[in-house]
Amino acid sequence: MASPYAGGVQPPSPAGAVQQQQQNHSLAFRVMRLSRPSLQPDLAALLRFDPRDVFLPEDALTGSDPSAAAKFLHGLLHPADSATAVPGDFTFRDRFLLRDPADALALPGLLVLPQSFGAIYLGETFCSYISINNSSSFEARDVVIKAEIQTERQRILLLDTSKSPVESIRSGGRYDFIVEHDVKELGAHTLVCTALYNDGDGERKYLPQFFKFSVSNPLSVRTKVRTIKDITYLEACIENHTKSNLYMDQVDFEPAQQWSATRLEADEHPSTVKSAIGDLCKQPILIRAGGGIYNYLYQLRSSSDEAGQTKSEGSSILGKFQITWRTNLGEPGRLQTQNIHSTPTASKDVNLRAVKVPPIIYVERAFMVNLCLTNQTDKTVGPFEVFLAPSMSGEDRAVLVNGPQKLILPLVEAFESIKFDLSMVTTQLGVQKISGITMYAVQEKKYYEPLPDIEIFVDAE
Repeated sequence: MASPYAGGVQPPSPAGAVQQQQQNHSLAFRVMRLSRPSLQPDLAALLRFDPRDVFLPEDALTGSDPSAAAKFLHGLLHPADSATAVPGDFTFRDRFLLRDPADALALPGLLVLPQSFGAIYLGETFCSYISINNSSSFEARDVVIKAEIQTERQRILLLDTSKSPVESIRSGGRYDFIVEHDVKELGAHTLVCTALYNDGDGERKYLPQFFKFSVSNPLSVRTKVRTIKDITYLEACIENHTKSNLYMDQVDFEPAQQWSATRLEADEHPSTVKSAIGDLCKQPILIRAGGGIYNYLYQLRSSSDEAGQTKSEGSSILGKFQITWRTNLGEPGRLQTQNIHSTPTASKDVNLRAVKVPPIIYVERAFMVNLCLTNQTDKTVGPFEVFLAPSMSGEDRAVLVNGPQKLILPLVEAFESIKFDLSMVTTQLGVQKISGITMYAVQEKKYYEPLPDIEIFVDAE
């Protein structure tokens, strides 16, 4: 389907020059956008048509005695087997009874063609039907036609017949073609159509025409990033800015190389039946027109190995979204977001973390906590002392170091890690915390932040 013809817009020039140029040219471009029609609700359909409007006079239903008309047409309009027949009732009250689902939708069953270029959105495919017409009484020969899209950044050639010109366009004739362009930029666009041809008097003429339109953003993607320990959560809110509903076929997050991503979804109702066909034919997610939103939540984990890897430049990049959708009548659209960055955090030259804690811990019995020290710099660091810092509140700790109070660690080479065990013992039952494990650099005379608290459960033997 297509919208009606749209005239060209010439570049700024004196009015007389434009008029003279139009008069001197035999050819002219006409452009119409190829787009799908829309369903147009008909307000008149809310009041259903009744066949009695055709047979009865104008005042038959509102006169003093409408029953006379009812008796005359009762057999024709309401057969004996009609379940909806209401003998003697020919008022307009019956018009509001819904006898067909289309009555409630007010849809007459007709499709309406767009009357202009309409709104053009980023990610869509702009398809245009172009016709070059010869309105003169002479034949135009050796016609070279070019069509291109101009944006603020680039020019994209859509058609060029330089190598095979149109041999002839007779008087009153035309030459038609279709061009397509995937819209990848926002803002002003210009469809430039040019023709180079021989006029009736043999003169070589050049005809340029310009058709301008603007590209808008169909949706916005707002993101929030939260990091809890070694897990990063990414929330994406997609908002629909168009005047039509969008059915999201695909919203995929493509993580960067150092991340792995898992989408988190709400638990389905127990009555939901899963099947192979249901997984293949997944129902698209509807985001309603004019500001409708839908939220997506992803869990991201670092895919670096346990020995530790340095974060390369740009490691704050989490990834990007690939989004595809369709409108009410199936017109496709596709967008790819820019890279999404994680929340900036202060970089550490040395990182201490707990690798393993025994699943079963008994009171007053020693257990080992496996720790890993990673050098995240390009130079050798150390040696270090690891010890249990005093409690800030002054209370006695329930978990203590078993043995020497300070553990000496050797030098750590650049970008390397070492693992070691710290012997500890508990003095109380129940849920306890291992807190205050601190590291001290001997040469730099520098204390590092204590290791985050680790919750454990202490059982009796």
